[in-house]
Amino acid sequence: MEEHNRENHILSTQAIKRMPYYLQYLKKLAGEGIEIVSAPSIAAHFNFTEIQVRKDFSAVSTTKGKPKSGFTVKELIYDMESILGYHSVNQAVLVGVGQLGRALLSYRGFENYGLKIVVAFDQDPETAGSKIAGVNVFASEKISDLCRRMNIPIGIITVPETAAQTVCDQLIAGGVKAIWNFAPVHLSVPQNILVQNENMAASLALLSKHLEEKIVSE
Repeated sequence: MEEHNRENHILSTQAIKRMPYYLQYLKKLAGEGIEIVSAPSIAAHFNFTEIQVRKDFSAVSTTKGKPKSGFTVKELIYDMESILGYHSVNQAVLVGVGQLGRALLSYRGFENYGLKIVVAFDQDPETAGSKIAGVNVFASEKISDLCRRMNIPIGIITVPETAAQTVCDQLIAGGVKAIWNFAPVHLSVPQNILVQNENMAASLALLSKHLEEKIVSE
């Protein structure tokens, strides 16, 4: 297959969000022994347009699809994992070792997606100094210092909303460049800092609104 430069294509935020879904399906196909997949078949599976799928695949694939055939499944998987950083491991710290924080520390699947939680922090003196799921927990006042010394790029916030901005500021002071925020609050950050919010309250509100409209329409 003819090589082409995928850097000529701009991968949008929405396209990046679609990639994990593509990956999951492509790995399923690979497990079934399927070697070539067409854009129309992927589009039909996800109810996307064929143009959208071709654009997404062209943005990440290092090789062109075969005319009247499609893309090589294994090559697509590798290219998507490379684009998403799955082939390298980014270290992260987690702040707030409550029930959600402990659940995230215990989840072993993050490393499959290029993320490893190496240190946790908590303001509870009884929790600080302990080890949870193999991860050492330190006092919250050490956030900035340890992040800077360990050159940590990602911070995960699982503290109550009243403490989230303070924790965010500490992470940024420690050199963290990206924040995964589970606190239900808007964080104020410099322009060069990426914040990915996981607001469960907002998600539940959308679900509830959908159900209300469904009931009314019926």
